[in-house]
Amino acid sequence: QVQLVESGGGLVQAGGSLRLSCAASGRAFSSSGMVWFRQPPGKEREFVAAISWSGGNTYYADSVKGRFTTSRDNAKNTVYLQMSRLKPEDTAVYYCAAHRYGGIYSRLADQYDYWGQGTQVTVSS
Repeated sequence: QVQLVESGGGLVQAGGSLRLSCAASGRAFSSSGMVWFRQPPGKEREFVAAISWSGGNTYYADSVKGRFTTSRDNAKNTVYLQMSRLKPEDTAVYYCAAHRYGGIYSRLADQYDYWGQGTQVTVSS
């Protein structure tokens, strides 16, 4: 089992920045790839970013590439999502997720087994 807890969401003006955190407990975090998803109001959950267990590989949705950066601190069992140059269309509930086998297998939300409760990010225009 893996427990995930996101934090750091809030209200920010367009062009601003936020840093989300996802604290993990349970299974060995340092051997798990981690994935960020978001769910805009009235829409499906969508892939945002992912980071390999070592942090050596990162992946981004085209919509956030160049604006968002994911990183991790395995000593703190925490993964981060630094969001810059935020846009109103970034408004969503943001989730971190992990697969039961620890890898990054897909950009589809239904492929992941463990989820946090989500943190709301609202970007005003």
